[in-house]
Amino acid sequence: METILIYPIGSTGACAYAAAYLRRQGIATVDHPTPEATHLLLDVPSFGNDGLLRGGGDLERILEMLPPYITVIGGNLDHPSLEGYRRIDLLQEEEYLCRNAAITAECALQEAASHLTTTFSDTPTLIIGWGRIGKCLGQLLKTMGCDVTIAARNPGHRAMLQALGYSTCEPGKIGGNFRLIFNTVPAPVLDQKSLSHFPNCAKIDLASRKGLAGDDVVWARGLPGLYAPESSGRLLGQRILERIKEA
Repeated sequence: METILIYPIGSTGACAYAAAYLRRQGIATVDHPTPEATHLLLDVPSFGNDGLLRGGGDLERILEMLPPYITVIGGNLDHPSLEGYRRIDLLQEEEYLCRNAAITAECALQEAASHLTTTFSDTPTLIIGWGRIGKCLGQLLKTMGCDVTIAARNPGHRAMLQALGYSTCEPGKIGGNFRLIFNTVPAPVLDQKSLSHFPNCAKIDLASRKGLAGDDVVWARGLPGLYAPESSGRLLGQRILERIKEA
């Protein structure tokens, strides 16, 4: 393996824990730009909706102080300033996304608990979407004795869910006495009028784009970094180390 020197500029706790994990594994890091750096570590995801670095700073200015062959590590790296650079985009990797979904699901339960007056076993819950996070959430809630309903578009998925012991419904035909709703679909699913039928209900949107409308909806993004930065950082570090060894 070539000599590696990582310059971590991410501002999150997860990025700091990732750098610490890598150092424990014998990977050197540096706290300033240098021509010897081989990798630039950004936050994951790396940019806000405005296209600027999440932690602030001028990306083009930072890149000017680094060698042109540097590899940029982060998430959603389709940024004009990074054209021509070698990139490791963790948000394009299925393995990272699946492992991160498990962390996100656990953190989502912590977020939900702060909005509930009941235990999960006493909280009828709807999960909208049966992707990575939906699967992890469903499994966790069922182990806690929660009455879980999954809203999924695919008839085959609904049939399998029923075989696994879940109640199911179509996203356009949601009804029931739910006390907790999780959305994982990054597209409009329930408008404010539809959600008004669930007044005594915690509503948590985990999608990258809002699927639930209303002032009482909690748009819970970046939960791993908020509730589990060490676990999130360790996952980042592990995957970075795996990619470096593959190179």
